[in-house]
Amino acid sequence: MSFRLEMLQVARLAPKMLGDSSALVVDFLKTRLHPDGGFMDRADKPDLYYSVFGIEGLMALQQPLPQEVMRSWLTKYGDGDVLDFVHLCCLARCWAGLGGGLTAEQGSALAARIENYRTPDGGYHQSPGRKSGSAYGCLIAWGAYQDLGMLPPDALAIARCMDSLETPDGAWSNEPGLKLGSTTATSAMLSLYRHMQMPPPPASVEWLVRQCLPVGGFLAIPGAPIPDLLSTAVALHALSNNTIAIAQVKEPCLDFIDSLWSAAGGFHGNWTDDTLDPEYTYYGLLALGHLAL
Repeated sequence: MSFRLEMLQVARLAPKMLGDSSALVVDFLKTRLHPDGGFMDRADKPDLYYSVFGIEGLMALQQPLPQEVMRSWLTKYGDGDVLDFVHLCCLARCWAGLGGGLTAEQGSALAARIENYRTPDGGYHQSPGRKSGSAYGCLIAWGAYQDLGMLPPDALAIARCMDSLETPDGAWSNEPGLKLGSTTATSAMLSLYRHMQMPPPPASVEWLVRQCLPVGGFLAIPGAPIPDLLSTAVALHALSNNTIAIAQVKEPCLDFIDSLWSAAGGFHGNWTDDTLDPEYTYYGLLALGHLAL
């Protein structure tokens, strides 16, 4: 199962926790759809990145997708010749969410553009010309290839890059040579381990659980001032096959996610974030889905 479908399957459980408030989330996500197609970013401009979360948020809530307007909007991007790495991967994921739409030639061309971001150590980096891959780059490249119905060339070479991102504290960083791990990088690597059918190092699982505060929510890095929803959602997803770990953090994380809920139908990214958007709202659904199991 692809990353996209794996996350969507879990996010579909969120209404068990939301109850009648699910309708508020639907209404909010619909307000973020631009009339010309595409879900809007925080500056109210349609964006491929935010469209990933808008599409999958509606799918998680069993709502029909705005197929006609979305397909018309996505078609203008063709095979992604004007897009950077992140938006190339988002284009693949948006089309996958809509059930396909790229020709075989466009899919191959899009994959070749992603491959331009391959690094000498076997990984991928979101910035061109890097010598070493990043955890984020490896994760979303793998997911994009899945969305295109492919595997990356020499897929196992990504494991070499993963090894270079390990940190002395038992976690992973997003760039090589760092002393401290991060929650998002460690979650990305644990998810990749699962998809590559490799057993994760036990120390990394223990490190990740320690990033959850007693009051709930995961820190982005050790010592961060406050927890955030992105770190919490991806950590829960990375730990999803560890029932003991999930049970340990379940109740405090429920309290934390509840503290980020808005009656406007979305979730804030953290306690200082005043803006709602499709991205964090989807991460709220994903986190609640894991805690509903």
